[in-house]
Formats: sequence, C-alpha cells, structure tokens
Amino acid sequence: MSSLMSIGMRGMTAATAALDVTGHNIANANVKGYSRQQVNLETAVGQFSGSGFFGKGVNVTNVTRAHDDFLTMQATAAAALQAKDDAHSSQLSELEKLFPAGEQGIGYALGDFLNAAVDLSNSPADSSARQVLLARASDVAARFRTSSDRLEILQQGVTADLQAQAATLNGYAAQVAKINQQIAANHGVDQLPNDLMDQRDQLIKQMSGIMGVSTLQASDGTVSVFVGSGQSLVLGNQASQIVVNPDPADNARSALSIKTAGESMALNSDQLGGGSMAGLMAFQNDDLVDARNLIGQMAMAFASKVNDVQALGLDLRDPPQVGSPLFNVGAPAAKANTNNARDASGNYLANVSLTVSDASQLQASDYDLRPDGSGVAGQYKLTRLSDGLVRTVNDGATVDGFTLNVGTPDLQPGDSFRLQPVGGAAAGMTRALDDVNGIAAALPVTATMGTANTGTASVNLLKVTDPSIDPSLTANVSFTDGSGHYNWSLTDSSGTVTSSGTGTWTAGQPISLNGFQLTLNGVPASGDTLTVAKTTFPASNNGNALALASLRDEAFVGRYTMSDGSIGGGATVTDAYAATMADVGVRVQSAKSAAAISKASQTDAETSLASSTGVNMDEEASKLIQFQQAYQASAKVLQVAQSIFDTMLQLGR
Repeated sequence: MSSLMSIGMRGMTAATAALDVTGHNIANANVKGYSRQQVNLETAVGQFSGSGFFGKGVNVTNVTRAHDDFLTMQATAAAALQAKDDAHSSQLSELEKLFPAGEQGIGYALGDFLNAAVDLSNSPADSSARQVLLARASDVAARFRTSSDRLEILQQGVTADLQAQAATLNGYAAQVAKINQQIAANHGVDQLPNDLMDQRDQLIKQMSGIMGVSTLQASDGTVSVFVGSGQSLVLGNQASQIVVNPDPADNARSALSIKTAGESMALNSDQLGGGSMAGLMAFQNDDLVDARNLIGQMAMAFASKVNDVQALGLDLRDPPQVGSPLFNVGAPAAKANTNNARDASGNYLANVSLTVSDASQLQASDYDLRPDGSGVAGQYKLTRLSDGLVRTVNDGATVDGFTLNVGTPDLQPGDSFRLQPVGGAAAGMTRALDDVNGIAAALPVTATMGTANTGTASVNLLKVTDPSIDPSLTANVSFTDGSGHYNWSLTDSSGTVTSSGTGTWTAGQPISLNGFQLTLNGVPASGDTLTVAKTTFPASNNGNALALASLRDEAFVGRYTMSDGSIGGGATVTDAYAATMADVGVRVQSAKSAAAISKASQTDAETSLASSTGVNMDEEASKLIQFQQAYQASAKVLQVAQSIFDTMLQLGR
C-alpha cells in the first residue's frame, strides 16, 4: 500500500510540474522574446519489496527552455541589418525633399535668372529689366542658402538621433550587465533562470537594432557583448558606454566612441556592422557630405562665372566702370583635426588655407591632407574623398581648381586637415550688388564692319575673354584675299601702332586679339576691313548681357583636367542640378530596395527562430490532455490505495 501511494504521489507531482510549465508557456505565448519551456523527467528508482521491485514513477530533474544559438544569432544579425537599412532609407527620403523639381527647385531659379539676362540683353538700359535681374539673383542665392540650411537641419537631426539612441543602447547594456550578475549568482543551481536568460536575449536583440553586436558566452553563464571591431560594451557584470562626440576631422559632424573605465576609444563607423546608428552614420558621412558638396559646387561655379562675366563688361554708372561682383559665396575651408599638434597656448602649430583658382574645375568632394610619410618637408598626400584618388602635392600646388597654401611651421607627423573647397559655398551665398546701374550689360569694346566692304561678312558675336583687355587700344583688321588671310594692328588713342601681325580667318573660328573674340557670319572679301574700338555709348550696348544669357548653354560646372593636359567635361548649371536630383533619387530607390530586402530577411529569420523556440498552442493543448490523463491515472492509484487501506481497517475490526 505504501508503494502504491508513493507511486501515485510522485506521478501527481510530475504531472503538476509539467502542467505548471505548460500553463506558463500558454500565458507567455504572445510575450516578445519568450522561449518555450519544458519539464525534463527521469525514471524514479524502484522500491524493493518481498515480491520484487515496484516502480515509483518519475522525478522532475529540470525545466529547460527551447534555445538555438545559430537561429538566435541569425535573427539578431538580420534585425541589425534591417534597422540600418531602414534608418538609412528614412533619412534619404528626407534628403530627397531638398531637391524638388518644378518652381521650388534651384534649377528653376537659375533658369529664371538666365531668362532675365535675355530680357536685359533686349533692353540693356531699361531699369525695370535690371531690377528684375537683381531680384532673380536674390532668388538664386536664397534657394542655395535654404538648401544649405535644410542640410544643416538634417545634420542636427542626425546628431540628436544618435545621442538619443546612444542613451537607449547604454540603458540596455546596463540591464544586460545586471542580468549577467543575477545569472552568475545562480549558476551553481541545477535549475537555470530561464526567464532571465530570455530577457537577456531580448535585450541583446534590441541592442542589435541600434548597433550591430556580437556575443560570447562565459563558463559562469554570463554573456559578453561586443561592438565595432571587437570593443566590449558588456563584459560580465560591467557595462561600458557609447558616447556621441564631434568628429575630430570635422566638428560639424558626429563621431562615436566607447567609454570604458574613464577611457574613450573611437569607433570606426565603417565597422559598426548594422543597427540604426550605423545607418545614421552612413547617411551623415556619405549622403549628406555629397549633397552639400554638389550644391556647393553649383553655387561656387555659377557665382564665380557670373562675377567673371560682370568683370568683363561696363555698367551704367557715370563714368562707366567695370562691373562689380553680383554674388558672394562661402569661402573654401581647411579644418584642422582636433588631434593635430598644438603649441603651449593650445593653438595649432600648422595652418592650411585654400584659394579658388578656377571655379569651373572644382569637384563635389572633400579632401584629406596629411604628410606623405617620406620625411620631405613641404610634400603631402592629398586624398579626394569622393573617389579615393590619391595625389602627392607640394605647398602652392593647384589641384581640381583650388590652390593649396601651407603656413609655417609645416605639418607635423600625424597631422591631418579636412579640405572643403565647396562645402560652405551655398551657405554663404548672397546677392552682392544692390545698384541696378551696377549691372555690366555693355562690352568695353564694339565691333564695326567697314562701310566699303564687298564681302558678305558681318559681326555674329563679340565677347571679351580676358579681363586684361585694354579698351583704349583699337584693333584694325584688313583681309588681304578671299581665303581669310588678314593683317591686324593695335593702335593707341594717338594713332600709334603698339603691335601688329597676320592671321587667317576660318569659318566658325573666332578672331582673337587684345582679350576679345570675334566671330563672323558670311565670308569676307579681299580688302574688307573691321574695327574693334572702345565702346562710346554703353547704354545701348548689350554685348555683355548676351554673354551672361549665353551661360545657359555653357558647360562650366565640374570640368576637369584630362590625361593630355587639356580641360574637358563639365555640365551646364541646369544639367548639374538635374544630375544632382537624379543622383539623390537613385540613392533613395536603392535604399528603399535594400530596406525591403533586409525586412524580408528579418521576417524569415524571426519565423525560423519562432518555429524552433516559440510556443505552439496546438502542441501545448495536446500536452494538457496528456498531463490531465497522467494526473487522472495518479489519482486513480491513490483512490485504489485508499480503498485498500479502508478495507484493511474494516478487516482488523
């Protein structure tokens, strides 16, 4: 009888334990991160009696959780990648709004300005046409500044997001360290703290959504968490902190570091692996920089070209003067790395500055300048960051349209400078001219064909190409035959010939003298003459306004030096804006595609993990039936034992 009761009690105890775990599974079926638990049973040692051994049911040895290291790691990595792609795509969608098509875009404002130049060429002395041109110039400058300001707002938003996410990540790390301590304290106990381990796994997964992590389990049950290229964020029960600091190379941007025991170590943004912070850093360091440089390149090239044309003409002031600049732009910058060598007062030992030599050759890129490592003074390694092109340059070298100026003393070992020839151009773009009479619509010289000419030649276009032109000199050209050969001379105001020579005119090719170029329609005959002399009536001359209007079709943005030394490439300013819109649009679509793919991968990984470790309600229902039957069987044993006991008592009476 004792054996029967023992068997029944043990059976009921095992069934009750299993039933409790099943109920726990069902209650937590919809809890995120919960892993299915199960009771581990073993056969109890039989009890010896005079008739042999009687079974004593089962013992509950442990309650374990369903866990798969590989699937958990796969789901964590997929979550990190999805968070990175989603953050990157979201930021790029905001960036795309800065480059609208239609009336709100920079390209439309540029077109309006050039249209106003056409109207001015039709009425060069009309004050209303001049006022419209100035108004359109203000619109152009305002559009560039607004775009730059919105880029700065995006940068501030990235910094704020990084700081908020760093705080959240540090909170998760502290919780993981605390749970590690609790798990280690109970490590010697047979029953593992399953719920704590689930909670820790869920926290690590949430951490991976912010920054890609890797884990390593120790023998005491704790898990260490690593970020970047192997820096420990959680080590046992100790948690480090992620800190957002200004980038040493460019303090307008943010950089990440990890702080452990009071010491900080920089995190390479290219090695973050995944997480939303990696997406934000990629957007900041690549897309925002490229967008700012593309806008700056257009602003610098356009403003410089317009100012150059202004400087070649005459305005309506009394007396007429060379045209003043129409635009101001932000100056190029050379930013010292905050880790550069300093003197005792904290000032940088080395200083670098830039000057623009040819705005049409400026590229949409930042540059990195540092000693080339050869030990030769004044010799540096210059890296164009947009494509990684490396050059060895010296002080005073002109590269990509800007000239490098290194002060004294020279760069120290380990020094570096971030060069930004166009990065700040749009932010500082303003209209510099307020006087309508200051617009230089006239050319300083006027071309006149001889009255006795017999050929069909006429003036097609006269334009000044060199600011060193001397309008006081009169150019006289006389054709000596019908094949285009001619004699030329330059005479001063007294009629003295200062220089002379010969040349040959070819259809479609200009005659270039004294800083001007003259193209002809028709064909000159032998004995035909033409004269290019100082403009007498600037109010009626529209030559420079025509030159300004012709900028619509001139490719002066992003030109470059080709392998043979000639200058080629480039785009018109409106084409450059269209290319910028297309570039941003392609990035947005690529980011959206990447986010959709990584989302699908994450869903698959989560499904695989859930099928392996999650709660299956059908399975739990079948277990309930199984345990109910086991409980009923154990209860039947106890009932039989009770009946036997009662019978024995009655017989004893």
